[in-house]
Amino acid sequence: MYLNGDIIDSDSAKISVFDRGFLFGDGIYEVMVQINGKFFYGQEHLERLSNCLQKIEIKFDINKLPQEIDRLLGATNLKNKDCLVYIQVTRGVAPRTHSFPENCIPSLFMYAVPFELPDINRKCLSVITLQDYRWHRCDIKSIALASNVMANDKAIKQNAYESIFIRDGKITEASHCNIFFVKNNILYTHPANSHILNGITRSIVIALTKTLGLELIQEAIDEKDMYNMDEAFLTGTTTQIASIKKINDHLYYQNNEIGSITKQLQNAFLALKQ
Repeated sequence: MYLNGDIIDSDSAKISVFDRGFLFGDGIYEVMVQINGKFFYGQEHLERLSNCLQKIEIKFDINKLPQEIDRLLGATNLKNKDCLVYIQVTRGVAPRTHSFPENCIPSLFMYAVPFELPDINRKCLSVITLQDYRWHRCDIKSIALASNVMANDKAIKQNAYESIFIRDGKITEASHCNIFFVKNNILYTHPANSHILNGITRSIVIALTKTLGLELIQEAIDEKDMYNMDEAFLTGTTTQIASIKKINDHLYYQNNEIGSITKQLQNAFLALKQ
């Protein structure tokens, strides 16, 4: 693993108890996957990391990251191999105070592990719904994820993959994925505002709809309308594009089927990866 310029064994890694990431969750994270020796939309992931750091006013130059990631991959024997890289930047170490300390040096933590994605995610997933009790800046990829962790744990305990959030009667996103719906061959997804994280895979899917000539409306759908949709699917870096079979007790499909629009997008997504 990588910690503040040093590549060390995880058992030897130490951070200060006064690191603001530890005390406040005051930091940003990003996750990327390397496929066939290249990071899949890696620059877009790094740009989102930079944008989120700017939003919470952490001054950190991401231009040094590609070189440091390369060092990490070399040390872990993962160069040119399929893997996942986790990146975390916190505001750094300072005496505990709620306001931003002056002259604080950001902490950088990264790790890389072997990770292979299937060509297409053929799982047909069950999800549940929860009220969206999170803060109003979900567009910031904060390491403070207690609400998301609680929501996903609730889903897992109900033998579901994800929890879908509902805010003011509208579907926003899931605990670690974005969500799309299809009705009469038209796709719907929540607009990229402060109530969702604008996922990289979400953005790829939106671009693919244009390539495929599919109609897309970036508009939040009502909770009551989701049970009348023809298809629904999740998107995410490791989820890719995954069909939703069931929301709560409502079945979209009796068997493990994948809708035609979802299939089109999965195949187009696979072509990008290749």
